Amino acid sequence: MTVTMDEVLNFIGQLPDSIEVSKVQEASVRRLRAIDKEASAGLVAGCRARINESLRPALLRGLTGTVQERNRTGSRAGFLLDEESTRILRRDPRNTKYRIPEDVTRFRLPGSGVPVACLDEIEDD
Repeated sequence: MTVTMDEVLNFIGQLPDSIEVSKVQEASVRRLRAIDKEASAGLVAGCRARINESLRPALLRGLTGTVQERNRTGSRAGFLLDEESTRILRRDPRNTKYRIPEDVTRFRLPGSGVPVACLDEIEDD
């Protein structure tokens, strides 16, 4: 049985109370997590990736590097910038957060990692 989006929205609009609407919301969150997990399954340690437009701060968008280990939930990954992206970040006038010494050629972004949903795998040529 195929259900249309209009039918789904109509069904949600007819739910009797906030408890029932919350159940739909929780199911939506579970599905979104599963979709994110499927989309980022290929982002394993060692693969090359680009930080996409959904990440904040914006100055990191477009930088490239290597995916490092994922956290225990798999939602974030360490990220080691490549040489060119390290140079770009070091010289970016908006960069007041990341101090990169001149002798560092590849910079690992500090903290708990980059959300894997903000990384796009780069296919090797």
